[in-house]
Amino acid sequence: MLKVCNGEEIISGGQRVHVPELLTERAQACGIDVNTIKAYLDAFRYGMPPHGGFGVGLERVVMLYCALNNIRKTSLFPRDPTRIAP
Repeated sequence: MLKVCNGEEIISGGQRVHVPELLTERAQACGIDVNTIKAYLDAFRYGMPPHGGFGVGLERVVMLYCALNNIRKTSLFPRDPTRIAP
């Protein structure tokens, strides 16, 4: 799902991977100790249904609605590589 306003993405969504074997394989490939995510993997082994969701970029919506040229102008505490604290 992708919703666009004036050529800009404001809502995106997706389906989570819910196959425990694939999740285990990818975790191992990324060097993650599978025991640290055992509870998460077990949830899918014992009945967690496939699920997904979406996220709304509220700051992006405000930027487009107010016709601003930079999303940083809509964020109370904008972050970038040189600013990590207000």
